[in-house]
Amino acid sequence: MGVYTTTNPTTGEAVVTFPEITDGELDSLIEQAENTQGRWAKTPALDRAEILRRAAQIHRERAEELAGLLTLEMGKPITQARGEVKLVASIYEYYADHLEEFLADSVLPIAGEGTAILRSEPIGALLGVMPWNFPYYQVARFAAPNLALGNTVIVKHARNCPQSAMAIESVLREAGVPEGGYANAFISSSQVEGVIGDERIAGVSLTGSERAGEAIGAAAGRYLKRAVLELGGADPFVVLDDADVEKAATVAAAGRMYNGGQACTASKRFIVAETIYEDFLTRFADALKTYVPGDPTQDECALGPLSSVEGARELDEYVRDAVAHGARVVIGGREDGDESAFYPPTLLVDVPQAARAYSEELFGPVAVVHPVADDEEAIQMANDSVFGLAGTVFSNDRARARSVADRIDTGMVGINSLIRSAPDLPFGGVKRSGVGTELAHEGFIAFANRKLVRDPAAQDSD
Repeated sequence: MGVYTTTNPTTGEAVVTFPEITDGELDSLIEQAENTQGRWAKTPALDRAEILRRAAQIHRERAEELAGLLTLEMGKPITQARGEVKLVASIYEYYADHLEEFLADSVLPIAGEGTAILRSEPIGALLGVMPWNFPYYQVARFAAPNLALGNTVIVKHARNCPQSAMAIESVLREAGVPEGGYANAFISSSQVEGVIGDERIAGVSLTGSERAGEAIGAAAGRYLKRAVLELGGADPFVVLDDADVEKAATVAAAGRMYNGGQACTASKRFIVAETIYEDFLTRFADALKTYVPGDPTQDECALGPLSSVEGARELDEYVRDAVAHGARVVIGGREDGDESAFYPPTLLVDVPQAARAYSEELFGPVAVVHPVADDEEAIQMANDSVFGLAGTVFSNDRARARSVADRIDTGMVGINSLIRSAPDLPFGGVKRSGVGTELAHEGFIAFANRKLVRDPAAQDSD
């Protein structure tokens, strides 16, 4: 039997371990989730909203405790951890505030006589398979809208953040979500397909890797279950020749370094007009140097360790592979013999297509910069990716920036800004970055039965 373990990536210390759930225990959780769902769906919407509002309040009340777990388990700098807790509170609050509006019937304009409305109803118990990089946020954007709608939720969290996982359940239980309404389960990978295939489970949501997405998507298709898949990203950051170079470089560094570069929407491929390339490269390198790896428990720390020693080792393999193919390290790179979870800000240039770093997702503080001749080449390179999650376009001509943004194949794009999550902004990608949309109203109906109610006009009886 496997385990879920809290390992402090700053020190390498294994703090506490929890066993995986047994098949019998898992069956009981699924049974409870199905039984509770019917009652939860019948709970007045205003009562469900108040429970979500209370969950938001508890997150704020327990912010230091909750943030501390993020720093302990995956090395998130404490100020960023507090920010994640704050964002999560706003998500629960958003769905509490908008629940009545989102549940209101939509009247359809129809050609025939009578009326037709579209109604949102819950579909049942759901499984969530969640990652470690934003342990609370990723769960909240799945759980909050579904609990609001009347679905129930079972979550398989990442193996390296078990205490964060248990804290989520604790908060929701304290807020008033009933037993079976939300459950954390230390499920093994081999048990996941069985849960998806269980007739008592109505759908599955995954945030994770392409490989995981393929497996979960295949299982969902095999058992005809609804699925939302939020996968990887290799987000382009395009800097046109009329951009404010200083601002672009500063924002680029923030976009690459946030959460240690361990974010699907982190800027990863920097595509820069060749006329300003050298200027941008110098300013970008200087901005990256200000991010000094340090103790994530300290307020001044902006860059902590990666989530694990394995993550740092894998990232270093990408860098060494790029160099072996002819790339040049402008700043950074790991010193020989360093086996910690820390990785310095690293800037790569002259990365050829043959190198893995050209096309694959780099999950850590490593940036790849490419020069391009013009807007057309920038668009072509931005779209030369199997991913399509988010992107950024920098230009002092907003019409030009929007024109370029319109031709970039991503689910989200920012003009002179990064894409940051907010409860009222839909989140999702195209291509191999996933299937489906979370947050905002789109997230509310992702696992809803959009029921059509058609009432034709009464016929005259005479």
